[in-house]
Amino acid sequence: MQYLPPLLRGLTQHPQVHLSVAYCSLRGAQSAYDPGFTTDVQWDIPLLDGYSWQQVPNRALGDSSFLHQFNPGLWSLIRKGQFDAVLCYLSYRCASFWIAFSACRFSRTAFLFGTDASTIIPRDAGAWKLRFKTVFWPHLYSWADQVFVPSSPTRDLMLSLGLPTERITLTPYSVDNSWWMARSAAVDRDAIRANWGATPATCVILFCAKLQPWKRPADVLRAFAQARLSDAVLVYAGEGPLRSQLQEEVCRLAVSDRVRFLGFQNQSELPGVYTAADLMVLPSEYEPFAVVVNEAYCCGCPVIASDRVGAARDLIVPVDPALVYPCGNLQSLSAILVELRGDPKRLRALGAKGRERISTWSPKETAAGTVEAIRAAVRRRRAPVN
Repeated sequence: MQYLPPLLRGLTQHPQVHLSVAYCSLRGAQSAYDPGFTTDVQWDIPLLDGYSWQQVPNRALGDSSFLHQFNPGLWSLIRKGQFDAVLCYLSYRCASFWIAFSACRFSRTAFLFGTDASTIIPRDAGAWKLRFKTVFWPHLYSWADQVFVPSSPTRDLMLSLGLPTERITLTPYSVDNSWWMARSAAVDRDAIRANWGATPATCVILFCAKLQPWKRPADVLRAFAQARLSDAVLVYAGEGPLRSQLQEEVCRLAVSDRVRFLGFQNQSELPGVYTAADLMVLPSEYEPFAVVVNEAYCCGCPVIASDRVGAARDLIVPVDPALVYPCGNLQSLSAILVELRGDPKRLRALGAKGRERISTWSPKETAAGTVEAIRAAVRRRRAPVN
């Protein structure tokens, strides 16, 4: 939820858009248990300001993945709303998606939806899921009046499913760049680093994500230990079920004096974390996009990522393709760490290039792409039926 408000505020200010926002859940704006972080999470930045919104009551029927999001009020809201278009950010795996879809079809309202996936292969590599997606996804996305995608890899995935180019619109997955940059500029970098036991000359390497298996947080630790970097610190910002295993491995690798676990960091704390780090590593084996790359770039922190990270192609390769390595290849990751640690001037230059790249991947571009997608969808919905 914390990533949508900048787009919603931008659309609200667009002279050709009259926006109504319907939330099926306020999770994130309200405290709720997040199993990925293994703690209650409520984001500590304003998420509901700057645009008009309402909440549609959730009549969840049990804990199943399909019925846990069941908002029947969407039917009357869409049918009576006389909207030109509905942008749906719900997953097709929940009942409310299909309520919204059906309401749009009955009212001849343009229906737009998308995905952030960059591969059809499921995260758990389940064979039946792959077979299901292979058959179902081409039909699913053909039902959209326009598909909006957050990255070039997702656009390529849609093309591979047989969708024509004109049915797909790139709406860059962005964060509130201005907020992140302003917060970063106000950070006392030396003070934060001192709390981590790092001097101005210490190389601080950051992992910022949930401590989940598919994020591969142990890869950073092992590559860090293998690199044998002098005067370097590895910082974990995030929480999750792998924390105890990582702490045990830290002891086994004898690097306890050079590894810090910060735990869950809320939004207001993250600009300081990124700004105080010299570089960030994202070694995920499954990562549809990764807006942590956007956040790090806004704070001048360069990023190393595996080739499974969706943001790598659009954001990291334009900065330096050498910062993308084969997922799971610890030798390659370790070699990049050694090379960058020995070249602080290059690190600073990479941070500056990251800021430059992210300046053209902002809510402004996201809003422009979204308006373009809406126009295309409305034209298609209103076109005469042959």
